[in-house]
Amino acid sequence: MGQYADKSMTCRDCGKQFTFTAGEQEFYASRGFSEPTRCSDCRAARKASRDSGGYGGDREYSSSRGGGYGSSARSQGSARQMFQAVCADCGTATEVPFEPRQGRPVYCRDCFEKHNSRR
Repeated sequence: MGQYADKSMTCRDCGKQFTFTAGEQEFYASRGFSEPTRCSDCRAARKASRDSGGYGGDREYSSSRGGGYGSSARSQGSARQMFQAVCADCGTATEVPFEPRQGRPVYCRDCFEKHNSRR
């Protein structure tokens, strides 16, 4: 670890002083990350915001970090919109998570499973 020494830094969001430890510096360097510009609390808050669907454009460290764009409605706790349909095979009334289109068959859960198991 010898080449790194703890650094005192100022968070660009809250202005609080934080320590960028020698161990953290070594880890960041080994992964190709740039030095953090936010304290751990502000980094965690930004990550939580990204994970819940918000996206703040300027990523702190851009390499191999996922999240942000693909948050589904289900992961945010809201109910999925369901549509009424009639099964094309058995005629049972059912609900599906997509809007049925004219000319395309819609199946209830049981008939859908039967059709899928044939593939």
